[in-house]
Amino acid sequence: MLMLVALDCYVAICYPLHYATILTNPIIAKAGLATFLKDVLLMIPVPFLVKHLPFCQSNIISFTYCDHMSVVKLFCASIKVNVIYGLVVALLIGVFDICCIPVSYTMTLQAVFNLSSADAQQKAFGICIAHISATIITYVPTFFTFFTHHFGEHIIPPSLHIIMATLYLLPPTLNPTI
Repeated sequence: MLMLVALDCYVAICYPLHYATILTNPIIAKAGLATFLKDVLLMIPVPFLVKHLPFCQSNIISFTYCDHMSVVKLFCASIKVNVIYGLVVALLIGVFDICCIPVSYTMTLQAVFNLSSADAQQKAFGICIAHISATIITYVPTFFTFFTHHFGEHIIPPSLHIIMATLYLLPPTLNPTI
């Protein structure tokens, strides 16, 4: 979704007079649907991957929300397939977004700095900064949580992991204020 916001910002700032002809309602609907379907299709296998795995002793996760890796770590059986699938999905979603978003904002900021009016530059720059802030407050806790689940489970104290996992839930609520 943040990738679509970056695209919207790029078109709004770089092509303001053509915005309505470039991002028509059908185009926006198709882009939103494609983003939604990509995420849904990548998540469909998750319940089937955990359905038949036996719990060890407890079925209580120690986080404020239920994610795939938190649940998988409660099982006694081999979770190798789940770990690999979770890593592949996170990389498919994260790497694609992380590659596209900076390119979009770099091109947008170049256009902002080329604007002739200082007032227009300030207004456009303010929009970019708000969008970049929303992206950062979404991705930093997300990547922290993801990487600690996969690589730093014994290095990071559980309390810090729970705090960052909770921060992972805040961006959707903070996004309108930014």
